[in-house]
Amino acid sequence: MKKIVTLLSVVWLLNACNFNTSSQTTNNTNSCPQPTKVTLIQQNPETGYFDYSDYQIRNIVTDTNTIKFQSVKHDFILCRANNNWSVQSGTLPNNLQPPQNYSEAVKEIVNPSFKSINFDGKTYQYRVLLEPNYTLSEGDLLSRSEVSPENDKVVFELMTPDKQPQQKTLYTLKDLQAAAIRNGYSSAGTQLGIPQITAAVTHGQRIWWSIAFEQGEGNNGIATIVSYEPQTDQFTLFQPQEIASQQITDLVVTGDENAPTLWLGTKISGEGNPHIPAHGLVAYRPNLANPHSGSLTAYTVHSSPLVGAIPTQLEIEGDTLWVGTGNGVCQLQWQAAENPNRWLCWRFALMAKLPADVPIYRGLLEKTPAATLSASQNQEVEVLWSHPFDYQTRQSRYEVRYEPGFTVTLNEGARTEQFPQLIPPGKPAIDWAGSEWHWHGEYFVRSWDEVAQNEFGGGPRGIAVSMNVEPDRPSNFNAMRGDLELLEISANATTLKHYSGWVEGTLLSPYLTVVPQTRVQMQPNPLKTGLTQNYEKTNHKDTFPVGVAVSEAKP
Repeated sequence: MKKIVTLLSVVWLLNACNFNTSSQTTNNTNSCPQPTKVTLIQQNPETGYFDYSDYQIRNIVTDTNTIKFQSVKHDFILCRANNNWSVQSGTLPNNLQPPQNYSEAVKEIVNPSFKSINFDGKTYQYRVLLEPNYTLSEGDLLSRSEVSPENDKVVFELMTPDKQPQQKTLYTLKDLQAAAIRNGYSSAGTQLGIPQITAAVTHGQRIWWSIAFEQGEGNNGIATIVSYEPQTDQFTLFQPQEIASQQITDLVVTGDENAPTLWLGTKISGEGNPHIPAHGLVAYRPNLANPHSGSLTAYTVHSSPLVGAIPTQLEIEGDTLWVGTGNGVCQLQWQAAENPNRWLCWRFALMAKLPADVPIYRGLLEKTPAATLSASQNQEVEVLWSHPFDYQTRQSRYEVRYEPGFTVTLNEGARTEQFPQLIPPGKPAIDWAGSEWHWHGEYFVRSWDEVAQNEFGGGPRGIAVSMNVEPDRPSNFNAMRGDLELLEISANATTLKHYSGWVEGTLLSPYLTVVPQTRVQMQPNPLKTGLTQNYEKTNHKDTFPVGVAVSEAKP
């Protein structure tokens, strides 16, 4: 029997984050890059509609004058001299771009290319693959022989400088099935997802690699960190249980080589959605003498100043850790990461000048304006999202920040989270209409990378009175990224204010910029204070005003 690969496998590879060691070069100019207005260009029918919101950092390049954070289409450049940002058209190298076609993707699956890293003046080549691996059948179909679970493996291959090939089994399907059972899941239908190396770094006398894997439609893996000591030719595997089912997007190492801290970016994936928040930025302190023990601290948008829910690229410069996400950049002193005052963050924002007075609607599909944005003071508005109101013509509206806000009541209340094991650290175990927003001290806010960028299954989910979806039209969303103020909630209904509205897409010309992340005095999260306790005591039947604080509650 052979297994036929699903289209998801190819899509996952197309979307997987590439990695590259940042280059230290000398810039002979002392001037900062001149900012240019990079405008938002609506997608054409050949591309995904929500591609415009893909700001995931895929590479970090440093030199004496600048730090460049590269996404697929944009470069976000910080000038060291004045701490100012500029945004320019993307210059991500071709070798770090996602494969552009099916043929490239399947070739990489069938015969993964070796990558190289230098250690002590010598070159080591490496790759990771399935064993048995996929083969290319007639009609360019990928297929794979079916074997017993203990012989179905993910294998790491290393070519040492003397050209001696080595293989190390990272885990088997049997291991993956056992892990699923331990975590309370069914192992039926589970299969090994295509693995990928997402980082390779040297630290002291070791080389470190992080291994991610394809997820969705039954595919999965075990988060694995490989350590190799060239002097002793010894491999050590680390598989932290807290993030076992998460993908490691990047890896850097700090601290003493005998007691290092491994900084990891994490995410998970699902069917039709390759980017779902997980444990955010993770500080993992392995026990080198006992790989089955160690400690782990997670910094998420729920528990830290992190801007953006999914760290995709990390960079170490002395005592500074740079974190690039799909929503912005953070600079923190890694030795004092527990102190929020040691974080400095910026977020990516779309801004637009009002050309004239602009009517604003309280919902994506509303026909009658609810108010007017005044252009009398030459003001700008922040554009939060762009969404089609007609999938065929791709006519769209912009969601913009609107400080007066609109109040809406939803026929959807609070529920106990059904999968608490999937909740990021610091997030309350309550499922409600704003679950994909996070508490930011005053309001619930939503990062660019907290919005599912899938165009299937109804597309991104926002706040809407009715989630009915017509074939050619989305739901009448009240908010997709607007800030939320929770006013009242019960088991059956939610009343909130969304500080955003919708304007016609033809009236604005948004441009991309970088702004400082606002620091606010943290107020208690209403989902962690009186709301939660009353909700549990009353068996989900009463209505609870937000702000019923418990004296010992902390934000």
